Amino acid sequence: MDKNEMIGLLQERKFAALKNDMQEMMPADAAQLLKELSEEEELGEKELTFIFRILPKDMAADVFAYMDTDLQMLLINAFTDRELRDVLDELFLDDTVDLIEDMPANVVARILKASDPQVRRQINEMLRYPEDSAGTVMTTEFVYFHPGDTVEEALDRIRSVGLVKETVYTCYVTESRKLMGTVSLLDLVVADKNEPIDEIMETTVISVCVTDDREQAANLLKKHDLAAIPVVDGDRRMVGIITFDDVMDVIAEENAEDMAMMMAVVPNEESYFKTSVFKHARNRIVWLLILMLSATLTGAITNHFSEIITTIPLLVSFLAMLSGTGGNCGSQSSTMIIQGMAAEEIRLRDFGRVIVKELCIAVICAVILASVNFVRVVLFYHDVKIAAVVSLTLVGTVILAKLLGCMLPMIAKKLKIDPAIMSAPLLSTLVDSCSTLLYFTIATQMLL
Repeated sequence: MDKNEMIGLLQERKFAALKNDMQEMMPADAAQLLKELSEEEELGEKELTFIFRILPKDMAADVFAYMDTDLQMLLINAFTDRELRDVLDELFLDDTVDLIEDMPANVVARILKASDPQVRRQINEMLRYPEDSAGTVMTTEFVYFHPGDTVEEALDRIRSVGLVKETVYTCYVTESRKLMGTVSLLDLVVADKNEPIDEIMETTVISVCVTDDREQAANLLKKHDLAAIPVVDGDRRMVGIITFDDVMDVIAEENAEDMAMMMAVVPNEESYFKTSVFKHARNRIVWLLILMLSATLTGAITNHFSEIITTIPLLVSFLAMLSGTGGNCGSQSSTMIIQGMAAEEIRLRDFGRVIVKELCIAVICAVILASVNFVRVVLFYHDVKIAAVVSLTLVGTVILAKLLGCMLPMIAKKLKIDPAIMSAPLLSTLVDSCSTLLYFTIATQMLL
């Protein structure tokens, strides 16, 4: 169903047809459609609330989970206490926690008040976990068995509780809440109904601690091709699971954060249009000031060599090319290293190997770039000495930039700093200053 069809059914008051068409949509598509109509002011609060109310409870909760914060808040304010309770009852716990984290205090209080006491206790526990930890993205709604249960008992339990659990494809075996192993739905279906669970369960279990970084959980789940990964506390007692759909959200958020840092912008949780102009400026100005002030070092170096610049003004025309090439080379290396560390392909113990590899790459690139540049300068300016100075500087700049580009992110990681900080803008400024100093030092030695 498209936007025009929905508006037409509403205007013609064909509510039964509207309900049927909505039920045929995927929840994510329905949420996107309602969002677009709301943004285009085709739907007001009254119409949006009405459409939501005609949906079956289970679908309404799924659509609600896919909505953005503004639409969710609008609906919560329009809901009666009973309607809010019905929606919360259908939401998975991790979706409820995500909802609470994005809401103002008065809305959070209303949500907690409408929640079941046991759910409220679980929500409060999850909200106390460290920011960006595995505990903040896990759900406590998983299927578990005891080691002595039979396959038949396990399948009966899945039939009994499976509909309200996040997933039934991977189930967990616990004893006194301690994680003992895992068993897949496939294993249960093909096993003899009287076989004990502890004879078919997998005892080698990949898990994360509740306080581990959520990105670590995402990397483990991706590395081992898991549908879900169990979360345990310090005593290896199972407290929840993280599913692949939650991991996709984590990866998207982490990538957006790294991209912002690489572009020298403070990461922002809100979307571009929902963020005020003042906040955008505030998120950018700090790094712009740092980069502007650090760039004064290049100016100081240039002033120090004013004598040779006055004598040979042509030297100035190559500065932009040298600094630009150095910045590009450094950015290439830093981006590759940051991506490798994020995927856990590159670790801190690989520091030496990375330097050797990048040095080899730098030498090859430097020789090719310097050779082409030497020929270009000779052809255009007919001056072999200047061509040699620029080409030698280019060799040093490329090697330096690539070494700094690979070393700085790994050093940052060692110092518990986000490696993305050591990316394009900051690295380019540093390489710019170094290449300028190297350029005029070589020129002074060879031309004066």
